[in-house]
Amino acid sequence: MSIFKKSEKKEESVEKKKPVIRTPQQKFWEFWKNLLFAAIAAFLIKTFLIETSRVPTGSMEKTIWVGDFLFVNKFVYGSSSPRNIPFTNISLPYFQMPALHEPKHGDIVVFEFPGDKDELAPAELSNYVKRCIGVPGDTIKIVDEVVFVNGKEAPRAPQIQYDNYVRPINDIENRIFPKGSAFNEDNYGPIVIPKKGDVINLTLDNVEQWRTIIDREFGKRVVTVEGNQIMIEGKAVNSYTLKEDYYFMMGDNRDDSLDSRFWGFVPRSKIIGEAFLIYWSWDPSIPFSDFFKLLGSVRLGRIAKIVH
Repeated sequence: MSIFKKSEKKEESVEKKKPVIRTPQQKFWEFWKNLLFAAIAAFLIKTFLIETSRVPTGSMEKTIWVGDFLFVNKFVYGSSSPRNIPFTNISLPYFQMPALHEPKHGDIVVFEFPGDKDELAPAELSNYVKRCIGVPGDTIKIVDEVVFVNGKEAPRAPQIQYDNYVRPINDIENRIFPKGSAFNEDNYGPIVIPKKGDVINLTLDNVEQWRTIIDREFGKRVVTVEGNQIMIEGKAVNSYTLKEDYYFMMGDNRDDSLDSRFWGFVPRSKIIGEAFLIYWSWDPSIPFSDFFKLLGSVRLGRIAKIVH
C-alpha cells in the first residue's frame, strides 16, 4: 500500500512539472497584447517624460551638430499631451502639467517655432533648438556681438562661434525683430522681454511691434488700425495686457542663426523641454538610399554625450 502511494505521488509531481502548451491562437493574442503594452508605455514616456528631436541646421554648432538626435526632458518644464497629430501639421488642443522650474539663462531649449515676425503661425510645425538668453522681464542688448542681460555681460557658451565681421550700428536690417526697429544682429536693442500681466501702452508708433504678438495670443488676426484709432476685435483700445510669459532665444553659432533677433520672442506655451543628451549622430547630407555609407558616418564619439 505504501509503495503504491509513493508511485502515485511521483506521477503527480511529474504532471505538475509539465510545461504549459499554448495554442497558436493564444500565442498570437499574447504577442499583440505585449506589443500593445509596449506601445502604451512608449506613448506615456514620450508624452510625459522624454521627447526626441533632430537637429536640422547649424545654428547651435559646435555645441550641437547637424545630424545630432537629442533626448529632450519634457518633465522639467512641465509635460504636455501631444500638441499635434504625428507626421502632420494638424494642431491638437493639449494640457500641460506643472513645471519643476521655468526655463533659465543658459538652458538649451527645444520649442515649437512660433513663426516669422509677421506670421500668425508658421506654414509648417517644426521644433527649434536654441539657448535661452533672456527670461520674462529681462532687458537684452547686444553691442558688437557681445550680449548684455540687464546691463551685465552674459556668460558665453564654451563652443560659441562668430564670423570675422561685425555689422556697424548704423547698418539697419529690415528683417530684424521687432518691425521698424533700428537694429541689426550684431548691435541690437535694448529690448525688454515681456512677461505675463505686463500692460502695453499701444500707440500708432509701436502698434506694428506688438500686432503679431497680440494676434497670436488670440489665435487670429484681431489688431487693426482705423484712422488714428487702434482696435482689438473691433473695440478701440490704447493698451493691452499680455497673457503669456516670453523668452529670448539665440543660437551658439551666432552669425549663422535665425533666432529671436529675427523672428521675436518665444511664448511659454511653445516651450517643449530641455535638451540633455545626444542619443544618435550621423552625417545627414548622405541620402538614406546610400544606407551603408550613411551608417559608416555615425559619430560614435557624440553618442550618449550630455549637452550643456
